[in-house]
Amino acid sequence: MVQKSPPDATRRSEKSRRAIYDAALALVAEVGYPKTTVEGIAARAGVGKQTIYRWWASKADVLLEAFLDLSTQAARDAGAQPYTIPDTGDLAADLKAVLRATVDQLRDPRFEAPSRALAAEGVVNEQVGREFTAKLMEPALQLYVDRLRSAQRAGQVRAGIDPRIALEFFISPLAQRWLQYTGPISYEYTDTLVDYALHGLSPR
Repeated sequence: MVQKSPPDATRRSEKSRRAIYDAALALVAEVGYPKTTVEGIAARAGVGKQTIYRWWASKADVLLEAFLDLSTQAARDAGAQPYTIPDTGDLAADLKAVLRATVDQLRDPRFEAPSRALAAEGVVNEQVGREFTAKLMEPALQLYVDRLRSAQRAGQVRAGIDPRIALEFFISPLAQRWLQYTGPISYEYTDTLVDYALHGLSPR
């Protein structure tokens, strides 16, 4: 008599987790964040509601983790390491390149709905806001800080500037335009933000 191996609980759990990720992202894109529920995610993923609550406290937690996983996977598929900014020695070119990649992501339907939902929820839900900032925003912002400090060491940026404040010259306008629909986002727009930030507005 051939003995069958017991089911692999780890594999089964990972399959369920990925199904929940996919369900959360799909529902937010289809019906919007307010109408997305834990019950709906569970039904879409083919799991029990208790399975979701065993791993996450709320739909916001599910969506945040699913979005982080999506971002990491997208970077991997593109052949890039998650959370990296190139250092070619040309600060302007490096900043323009990473901001162009950000534009691509912001305009990608896979990213737009969940990222807007998390940003909006973070405004009214303090816990979600802290998680969104700590897990998604801070790692990305720190990369800009590191790149600007590298440029300082190379003499490309004035020694006395605070990199954390300086990065807001090109990050904040892009975020505001995208969140508030105040204008289109494009490569030309982000290239211009970098030029203005690095060269200022005074005559050269």
